[in-house]
Amino acid sequence: MDLNSASTVVLQVLTQATSQDSAVLKPAEEQLKQWEIQPGFYSVLLNIFTNHTLDVNVRWLAVLYFKNGIDRYWRRVAPHALSEEEKSTLRAGLITNFNEPVNQIATQISVLIAKVARLDCPRQWPELIPTLLESVKIQDDLRQHRALLTFYHVTKTLASKRLAADRKLFYDLASGIYSFACSLWNHHTDTFLQQIFTGDEAAATNSLERTLLSLKVLRKLTVHGFVEPHRNVEVMGFLHAVFERLKQFLECSRSIGTENVCRDRLEKTIILFTKVLLDFLDQHPFSFTPLIQRSLEFAVSYVFTEAGEGVTFERFIVQCMNLIKMIVKNYAYKPSKRFEDSSPETLEAHKIKTSFFTYPTLMEICRRLVSHYFLLTEEELTMWEEDPEGFTVEETGGDSWKYSLRPCTEVLFIDIFHEYNQTLTPVLLEMVHSLQGPTNVEDTNALLIKDAVYNAVGLAAYELFDSVDFDQWFKNQLLAELQVSHNRYKPIRRRVIWLIGQWISVKFKSDLRPMLYEAIRNLLQDQDLVVRIETATTLKLTVDDFEFRTDQFLPYLESMFTLLFQLLQEVTECDTKMHVLHVLSCVIERVNIQIRPYVGCLVQYLPLLWKQSEEHNMLRCAILTTLIHLIQGLGAESKNLYPFLLPIIQLSTDVSQPPHVYLLEDGLELWNYKLEHRMMNVVCSHLIVTNAGYYTSEQRYFEGIRRHFCSMGFFNWLVTLENSPCLTPELLRIFQNMSALLELSSENLRTCFKIINAYIFLSSSEFLQVYSGDLCRSFCELLKDITTEGQVQVLKVVENVLKVNPALGPQMFQPLLPSVFRGIIEGERYPVVMSTYLGVIGRLLLQNASFFSLLLSQMACECGQELDQLLGNMIEMWVDRMDNITQPERRKLSALALLSLLPSDNSVIQDKFCGIINISVEGLHDVMTEDPETRTYKDCMLMSHFEEPKMTEDEEPPTEQDKRKKTLALKDPVHTVSLQQFVYEKLKAQQELLGEQAFQALMETVDTEIVTQLQEFLQGF
Repeated sequence: MDLNSASTVVLQVLTQATSQDSAVLKPAEEQLKQWEIQPGFYSVLLNIFTNHTLDVNVRWLAVLYFKNGIDRYWRRVAPHALSEEEKSTLRAGLITNFNEPVNQIATQISVLIAKVARLDCPRQWPELIPTLLESVKIQDDLRQHRALLTFYHVTKTLASKRLAADRKLFYDLASGIYSFACSLWNHHTDTFLQQIFTGDEAAATNSLERTLLSLKVLRKLTVHGFVEPHRNVEVMGFLHAVFERLKQFLECSRSIGTENVCRDRLEKTIILFTKVLLDFLDQHPFSFTPLIQRSLEFAVSYVFTEAGEGVTFERFIVQCMNLIKMIVKNYAYKPSKRFEDSSPETLEAHKIKTSFFTYPTLMEICRRLVSHYFLLTEEELTMWEEDPEGFTVEETGGDSWKYSLRPCTEVLFIDIFHEYNQTLTPVLLEMVHSLQGPTNVEDTNALLIKDAVYNAVGLAAYELFDSVDFDQWFKNQLLAELQVSHNRYKPIRRRVIWLIGQWISVKFKSDLRPMLYEAIRNLLQDQDLVVRIETATTLKLTVDDFEFRTDQFLPYLESMFTLLFQLLQEVTECDTKMHVLHVLSCVIERVNIQIRPYVGCLVQYLPLLWKQSEEHNMLRCAILTTLIHLIQGLGAESKNLYPFLLPIIQLSTDVSQPPHVYLLEDGLELWNYKLEHRMMNVVCSHLIVTNAGYYTSEQRYFEGIRRHFCSMGFFNWLVTLENSPCLTPELLRIFQNMSALLELSSENLRTCFKIINAYIFLSSSEFLQVYSGDLCRSFCELLKDITTEGQVQVLKVVENVLKVNPALGPQMFQPLLPSVFRGIIEGERYPVVMSTYLGVIGRLLLQNASFFSLLLSQMACECGQELDQLLGNMIEMWVDRMDNITQPERRKLSALALLSLLPSDNSVIQDKFCGIINISVEGLHDVMTEDPETRTYKDCMLMSHFEEPKMTEDEEPPTEQDKRKKTLALKDPVHTVSLQQFVYEKLKAQQELLGEQAFQALMETVDTEIVTQLQEFLQGF
């Protein structure tokens, strides 16, 4: 590509690509995509985005195309890779001038230079680092800043490389430039402090930006640039200097006003100082040991004493608390139970911790956390009044403690209390005892203190197990506090019911649960919405507990369900509706069929809620989850839901509809649960077919959401099918979605197979007549590119078809059978696959011998072998690989199948007679049990009639699919034919065919020990 002539053309197309008119934009994007692989294209882009006279949008687009090109074409092994000559020219051009005037473009240029450095520095680009070091010394403000920005991004990128050789290169780089980086940081820091105190805000802002960038560089070098950083004097000197600089910057933040232009950057720099300490502690806990004392003194001083008043801000407090937490909880600092087994470094760190966390210090931290940081703030109380639903959506779980103050304080309290519970338990109990009895509703501060103390007792529930008689406390005080109905007492009502929820799984007598249910029922009618929502949460924890008893809950079920339903109707926020739906789902799941008389109102409301949630796919997922549990409770009666239910399944499992990405997993389970109403734990496995590829962080996020919601849709389909009493035309029609779902080859394939099996058990003839062709084609495609377990799942479906419909099933799935037969003959090396192969052919041989003969003839032609020779090879391999079969049912099936070849005068079958008898005796050992009284044997797999099993209270009733499977078992030879009698009859027939003498000669080919065992089993015949 000639640069001079090409620049004008590329510039014109880039200009068109910035257009808002799709008619102009699309052709331009297509043209740029074609040019991506043309030699010289990136040189043209470099010329365009370094030309400051051009339009900013065009330059921005050029930078982005250049950056994306590095990812795709810079590596030597990449398709259409850039030539070494062009890359050399581009590298030189990128660091010629650091004078980009637009901040956003400058950042992108720095990032793309870092991307190239990741691949080429230092081997192909040795001049990069020296050029950057020289450029950051330039006095020109713009050039110095841009060079420093690039220096940071290059350092950050090189620090992220993890291969041993790359780590070694970065260690060498860090040791070579660390002194310079420290002096650069100190220079810009001193300059900033001098300028800010003289009032030169404009200059101070520039210096602070350089201070921030140089500190970012030092952070990467310090944390990732040394194997044993504590042995480097400069590193430890910098880390000690961090504390002094932090104090200077905190004092600076106190002295300047909130309107100062430096304020935001100043706070970011302060936070960056704390990140240096946190990252260093995380990566090098033992190297951090000399800093433990100073870190704790610094953090505790600013967070838990008056020293921090007027200086600290929320984000800084969070960082300091995280620093304390990481030191307290660091496993590297915890000695073994036997101190002599601990390393000297661990003992040294533990000694420092112990000397710091004295009783007075711990007591002050505990009291300060509870009486100051746990208190509800004015902002939170205002939110309670103005936006109660928003107030209830607490920011908890995950990593919220790293960034938000309330979760951070609570996590710190939990960790400190766990580590020093013997010291802190009396402190907390004393605070509890001081709050006995009701609190004056006019004393707002006292109410907030009690709320905070109860919060602490809930958080420390497990640690207080032996110190608090919660049952007595509940009866003597907490229950009474729940009955104080004054509006100002609502924080205590809400906190007490939350507290009970925390203790319910720790220490709460079963006998007290009716009293608790009564209290919950009353609070679900509380005048305050926040209290009602919190009560619903505690109800969920109570019914979801291991010691939950349905009989205790049933007297309250109707009123509770009605109140929860009213709450569901009252709340307006999507998150709150989801939460209440989950509570309802949990109640339905635990009481199971007992819910049937009370769900009418919910069943009528859900279609309306579904319509209202059209723009809220997460809420629709919650509705699908609720439907799953409803069908579990309703069982066969769930057929009444079909007018609402089946269109939902159709929508949520149709890959051509946008909502399917959110609803697919629940939709599929709902589909299947028509046959079996038990909720199954489906593991999102990638063991079927996985498509690996490159994703950006945003794409990974949405891909994760897609996978999660897809699985939910599958669950719904599954649940619906397993509970269906019969196959309706609408339910049959939904299966049209399956072919596209199988083509996705996603982690939901396992559930797809369960759905297919459910249809087979539900109405095999009707289902297979319509869909067997499509299903067989889909399976053939799947087997071309599928894992071992995927093959097994496919073949289990085929085996079920042969079991349910042995007459027509083989014809419907005939294209799959040759590969199964071939796998046996060739000796499939995976035992689980071979076992499934033998199961399929065993069904065919036992239940459709004529089709087996046709298949054998077909395979003999394909293999160019005699029919008898191929049969002999199959039997020989079957006998040899019998140990691959582990399921007793399938082992009996193998014995029955091979015995079905008898009687026979075929020389090949007679030649394999010994092996057939060996397998038969093995099968007898598997299935025969001896009656100790009569000393006779009985086939334990025989089923003579179907009985409804007696269930205990905690057991779920059998689903419609469970019943169908048992009915099918009554027709299955494995469960209806006595192997003992079958062996006897086949041997008797063989004897009659050959005559006594020839039969005895045949029996002599069998090992005498096997014959003895056989005779023992056949006694009485």
